[in-house]
Parts: sequence; C-alpha cells; structure tokens
Amino acid sequence: MQVREKGQRPTFHAHCCPCGNHAVDGMSRRVFLGGLGGAAALGGVALSGLSWAALAAEGADDAPPQRHPLVVKPVFCFGTPKRRPQTSWRSWGGIQTREDADQEIARIQGELDKLQAAADFPVKFLPIAAGRNPGELAGAKDEIASADVALVYAAGGGGVLEMVGKTAKDMIIFCRHKSGPTYLWYEIVSPVYLRQGTDKLSLKGIDEQDVVIDSQEEILWRLRSLCGLRNTLGSRILAVGGPTGWSAPDAPALAKDRFKLDIQTVSYDELGKLIKEARADRAVAERARRRADDYLRQPGTTLETERKFVDNAFLLEEIFRGLMKKADCRAITVKDCMGTIMPIAETTACLPLSTLNDAGWLAFCESDFVVVPAGILLGNISGRPQFLNDPTYPHDGVITLAHCTGPRMMDGKTIEPARILTHFESDYGAAPKVEMRKGQVVTNVIPDFKAERYVGLRGEIIDVPFLPICRDQIDIRFECDSLKLAQRMPGFHWMTCYGDYLKEIGYALKRVGIQWENLG
Repeated sequence: MQVREKGQRPTFHAHCCPCGNHAVDGMSRRVFLGGLGGAAALGGVALSGLSWAALAAEGADDAPPQRHPLVVKPVFCFGTPKRRPQTSWRSWGGIQTREDADQEIARIQGELDKLQAAADFPVKFLPIAAGRNPGELAGAKDEIASADVALVYAAGGGGVLEMVGKTAKDMIIFCRHKSGPTYLWYEIVSPVYLRQGTDKLSLKGIDEQDVVIDSQEEILWRLRSLCGLRNTLGSRILAVGGPTGWSAPDAPALAKDRFKLDIQTVSYDELGKLIKEARADRAVAERARRRADDYLRQPGTTLETERKFVDNAFLLEEIFRGLMKKADCRAITVKDCMGTIMPIAETTACLPLSTLNDAGWLAFCESDFVVVPAGILLGNISGRPQFLNDPTYPHDGVITLAHCTGPRMMDGKTIEPARILTHFESDYGAAPKVEMRKGQVVTNVIPDFKAERYVGLRGEIIDVPFLPICRDQIDIRFECDSLKLAQRMPGFHWMTCYGDYLKEIGYALKRVGIQWENLG
C-alpha cells in the first residue's frame, strides 16, 4: 500500500467488489480480498473429477428444481360446555355445541380451499384435526409433529394450545373477532398463553407476530414467509471458486450457522477443463449459438458488444446448469467474477447469471455470503428473480442501485428491454443493461456483516439511468429520512426484488436469530 504524507487525502478507486485485479491504494484487489476473507473463507464440499460428457448426460439443460411445498396441519380446538344452574358454566365465544363445531370445521375448510387457490407459493394443507382437549387430538399428534407449521384455530379447548406448541415445529394461532363465531382465545391468547399469567412474553419460539385475527391475507403472507424459510434452511448452493464475504472473512461460516447452507464448491481448474471440453463438442457450441440467437431476437434486445461474448456466455451458462444438476441444487454464485473467470470463459459471468435467474435458478455474482443468504431467502419467499446490487449514498429520498447481472424477468414472467453491453469495469464480455420498470415497488434487503441485523427498505423505481457505473441501474425513491437510511444501513451489497415482501422477510428472520429493522 502506498505511504501517504501527513494530511494527504487517501486515494481509493471504487468498484463493485474487492475481487479480481483492480488496484486499491496500490494493492491488487485480489490481495485486498485475501485481507478481507479470501482464502481463509474457502470451505464447503468440493466437486472434482468432473467431465463435460458426464454433466451433459445428466441433463444440463433441465429446468431448476421447484420449491418444496410448505406442509400445514390445521388444528381446530373448541369446547362444548354443559349448562349448570346458578353459576358461570361457559366461556366466551360463539362455538358452544357440537353442531357449532361442525359448522365451523366446514367454514375453516372453505377458507383453506381459498388459501390454497390464492397461494403464489407451494403449500399443502393436511386434513383438519379437531378436538376439545389433548386426548381427543392424540391421533393427530404425529402429523402435527411432522408438518412444517401447525395452524391452530383457537376457539376454545383446554390444554390444546400447550400440546400443539410443544409438539409442532412452528405454530400460527388464528382467532375470530367478526369473521365468524367469536373465539375464546381472542380474549385470552396474550395473558393466558403468550405471557403465561405474567407481564412478559414467557414462551420461546412464538410471540405476538404469530397471532392472526380474522384476516385470511394475514395467514397467507405468514405461510409465504415460512415456505421461503423452509426452502432456505439447509439448502445447497454451488460456489464457483469457493465462498467468501465482502469485508467479512467469517461470512460463509455465518451463513452455515444461521441458515444451515450446504456450500458446494468447484475450482477454476475444474471449470476451465469443462469449458475446453464443452467447446470441443460441436453440438454444444452450436446449441449455445442457437440460444444466443433466440435471446438476441427477443423484443427490446439490442446487441452492443461482440457477438462472440454472447455465444460464450450461453456455453458457460449451460456448464453452470450442469454443475448445479451435479450438485443437486438450484443456486450458484461466482467468486472472482471480475477477473479470474474472464480469460477462462472468454466472456464475463454477467449474462449467464442474468439468464439463469430468468429461468428460475438463484444466481449471484461475487460469492459474497454476507448477502447471498438474503437472496436465497427472498427468492424462496417471492418466487421471483433477485437483483444483487451495489448501493450508493442516499440523498433527497433517492438512492441509486447498480450491478451488471440484472435479470430481465424481475416479475418472474415478463421480459423487459435490455441493451447487451460489455461489463463496465473491464469493458469486456457481455452484460445486460435491463430497463427495469418505472413505478415498480421493490423490496430491498440490506444485510450486515455479522449476520445479526438486516434492514428492510421499500422503494419505487423512478428512473433507469445510464451513468458510467455498473450497467443495470435503477434510482429508487424511498419514504424514510435519507439521513436515517445512511445512518442505519449496514454491510455493503443489497438484494432487491419486485414486490413488497418486507413483512415476510422479517417474520422469517426472527426464526434464525437475525434482528429485522424495517425502515418501510
């Protein structure tokens, strides 16, 4: 590093990430990365002994694996009190008889059918279990234990909440106020169950956020959140060149600890061999050219780089698909994507990562496991592509977000216009400049370096500029005070998604021990 005289301003050349060969104060970015967590952060199970023939035989062009359905066990608890003279013989609530209960079970089933139809995520509702006490629900205990979440309709019933709470992996409590017969637990769920007769929350793993009154939409977004979390915890991701973390050497270890991620790796030596073998296969090379033709013929697509970079990008993308198939995963990230991969692939990773996201995979540049878990979680919640980006400095209610790997199907179905340019910092390869939709509401998740506090920010795309920065660029307007955002935003990279999923993200994060600060 250059020595500065006293009072001399430091020089720093900003780039997307501390990787590749860019200079930072006279020190190469590759060396800089080593200081921030390069080699020390490598880990995971390495794929080796690979051949293109073997990968192709397994079906490298297959569609990505689908999200697993969230398995929900509905439980209806109620009471049927008997009249007694001159004493209080019934509790609050509109369900007092077996006939009332049967009518309520039919009502619940109708609501579950509507939830199933409305869900934009995979969910499976098991048969409703109904009982007045734990003994009557004994036959459903195995299903309650094996389901991902128990959805308890708490009309009454002594001891049922306690039994389900101790048995289920997770629990949502639903009470009626005006959506049907009023439930007993609408009165007492907080003092009797959550606080256990005290002034403080007294149970672990459940709190006030897990109680829903009347609203089916409130049930739905919680289930959407849990589906995303269920598909994230323990999921597998392939890290080309190994895992790392921007300014956080322990980011891969934290990702494994918080989200139980199974990080598989493939070396650049292995990748280089696969690229050579694939190029030697005329059928593969021709398929890459045809796919490039199809891509460039899409409406709103203009080519402003050398065509060979696009052909090479689709060959690289097919190799990435084959590697994910081999690793049995639907997520991939690429380390040293601003340098090492370029002479090997004779293109950049930008376009392949963009098209993989459009096809339903979860594909991220930079192998930054500070932000990658947020992308996996938000992708599994929303079912939509994710835009990993570099934020700038917030001012006047606006912030610019930019990177070179933006998906073109950010809503999961509509192709947006794009100019295919070089990657900005290298002026090489193929990278899309996607014209993201003005007026679109977006969710922004901002992870911290320690995996302790994530910040959420809702924004609206107000401009898609063309500044001399990373190719995919959006200006978003936000509602909170600019100084507050500047003071509260942690880490570096952001994850951005079309739609508003702030509630879902916060609901999931509390289950992995990460604080959620929603700036709205």
